[in-house]
Parts: sequence; C-alpha cells; structure tokens
Amino acid sequence: MRVALFSGNYNYLREGANQALNRLVRYLEEKADCTVRVYSPVTDTPAFDPAGTLVPVPSVPLPVRGEFQLALGLPRAIADNVAQFDPQIIHVSTPDILGVRAQTLAKKMGVPVLASMHTHFETYLDFYNLGWARPLIESHLNRFYRRSNHVVAPTEGLVAKMKQLRGDDCASVWSRGIDHDLFHPKMRDDVWRQAHGIAKDEIVVLFFGRLVLEKGIDIFLDVIRELQKRAPVRPLIVGAGPASDSFNSIPGTILTGHLEGRDLARAVASADMMVTPSITETFGNVVLEAMASGLPVISADALSARSLIADGQTGILCPPRNVAAYVEAVMHLFDAPVIRRPMGAL
Repeated sequence: MRVALFSGNYNYLREGANQALNRLVRYLEEKADCTVRVYSPVTDTPAFDPAGTLVPVPSVPLPVRGEFQLALGLPRAIADNVAQFDPQIIHVSTPDILGVRAQTLAKKMGVPVLASMHTHFETYLDFYNLGWARPLIESHLNRFYRRSNHVVAPTEGLVAKMKQLRGDDCASVWSRGIDHDLFHPKMRDDVWRQAHGIAKDEIVVLFFGRLVLEKGIDIFLDVIRELQKRAPVRPLIVGAGPASDSFNSIPGTILTGHLEGRDLARAVASADMMVTPSITETFGNVVLEAMASGLPVISADALSARSLIADGQTGILCPPRNVAAYVEAVMHLFDAPVIRRPMGAL
C-alpha cells in the first residue's frame, strides 16, 4: 500500500505529535509492507532524521510562533509528485492550509482521506491574545474533520465527540504507548538529585514537555510561587522551547533543557510529583511517562487527562485555571507521603 502523509511539522521541531507520526511511518514501512511518502515544510536544522521519504514543501515562518513553518498552499510540483506516487490513502495530520489542499487533491484523485487528531488548536488562541478568532477556528476545524473519510483520535472521549460532530461512525482510536523499560521508578537517582542541589527535605515538582505558553506555564509558575511560601519545593523543568525564560523568576528552578533516553527517564523519575496544567493536548504522553516513572500527576481536568488519570487514585484532577486547587493538591501529597508514594506506584 502507498500512503501519502501531509504534516505541518514532520521533523524540523521535536514534538509529541510528529514523533508519533514518525513511529507510525516506520512501523508501516518495516512491518506492514507499505511505502510512505511524507509532504511537509522543512528547515536547515531538522530535529531528527525522518522516517519514510520526506518531500519538502515550500513554507514561511508562522506569524507569532516563528519556530514553526507554514506552507501557503500545495504547489503544482508537489501535486504532480503526489500524482506520480499514486497513493491509495492520503493521511492529513494538521488542519492547516497544506492539509486542506491535500484533502481537495485527494477528492480530485478519488483517494480516501484519513485525518489524525493531535492537538486542540482552538485552545491555543487565548495564550496569544487571539481569543476573538476562536469561533472561526472551531468552524474551520469542524469542516476539516468532516471533509475526511475517517478520523482517528487518541482517546475514546475524543472519538465520541468526533462521531457526534460528523454524524457517523467514521472515527476510531489511534492511541499511544510508552517504553516501560525506560520510564520506570528504578530510574530514580538520589545522586542525580544531590548533584542538582536538591536537599533531602525538598519536594521536587516536575514540569515536563515543550516550553510554550499553551502548556499552562503561567499557571505552573503561580502554583510554584504559592507553594514556596508554604513548603520547601523545588521546580524541575524538563524540556526546551521559546518560553524557557519564563522560569527564571522562580528561585531554585532546575532547567535541564531537552533530554533524551536514559537521561530523560532519570530526570523524570527523580522528581516527586508532576504538575501539568495544560488543556491543549489530545493525549499527553508525558502524563503516562511520569506515571510509569512512579510519580503522582496533578493535572488540569481536561478530556485527555481524564482518559489517563483515575482521580484520587493515580493522580489528582484540578479545575484548569484554579491555582489554589493545584496548590492544595500538592500540599495534600507533600504532607502525606503514605498517600503520595502508593499513588505514584499504581
């Protein structure tokens, strides 16, 4: 089978969505006897080598978020390349201009379109003072997913919403997984903690993921400021991104930057709990990775988190923008290690 995949970011920045796509393509080519040709913007500084055959699509930096590239259309040369490839399925992973043009091309070619849902793009707008545009974006997203022949999303809750939106059953789960051998409580390292100046009586609160405003960084910072008035709390920030400077205002913050492999697993497991106020994820691999590492997770009560966390058993769900609720949840676990440790072990 020949599959043409269209992505807004396949490998020029490392994100959970494009890593999932690369794993999919690698599996399709190595295990499922498929040939995959990927069409995506590129840069001179890719984050990693791509799986499959990558065809660069002309693009420009995205306004406001210049680290991303935006393809302004589907040039004739790209359309000819797709026609020459003669795909049996066209997979669109980003509801951008390129994805919409790919849908139109697929309809002209009589090729079915599969859309995969990775991000709640409409939730980004408030973080960039663009909330006024939300009705327009939601209308566009609804049309994008209706135009596809089938939609895959990472949780049952999102699939149910997609079926309701579409008015049919042409939606199903494409879930995610993690490496249980890598993300494991055995990776906790007290020597690593000491090397980073963490005292024995300090509770390390983890923020894990790409450092961008839409991950709820403002809420996390407010939570840490309140916590540090009440307890010996050290924030551990694992990740990189344009909002990394936001953490400089918090005393004692440990910023690891981007980590991979065992270094990443060791840092995550060496925390005591994770706070994740993000509402933009459709899944949240970092939640599973933290849980597998033995950490209780205090998360925004979002649809994605509800599919992963049993509230009060494997973590705590909080109203997304309620700083006091996060603070109380952390202090509850801080004061009760007999609850915190078993919660992380479940």
